[in-house]
Amino acid sequence: METYDPHKNATEVRQASPRKMNMRVLVLSMIGIVVLFAVIYLVYTLTQSNPA
Repeated sequence: METYDPHKNATEVRQASPRKMNMRVLVLSMIGIVVLFAVIYLVYTLTQSNPA
């Protein structure tokens, strides 16, 4: 994939990828963060002692 095109102006060069790779990265990152917090919460709740 060629990244430099002398016939494109500055606005066209800055446009997003037509393959939507940015959206894929954002969605996978969000899923990873939610799973990480769920695991941390689960470990935290399982290690607490029962109230007396």
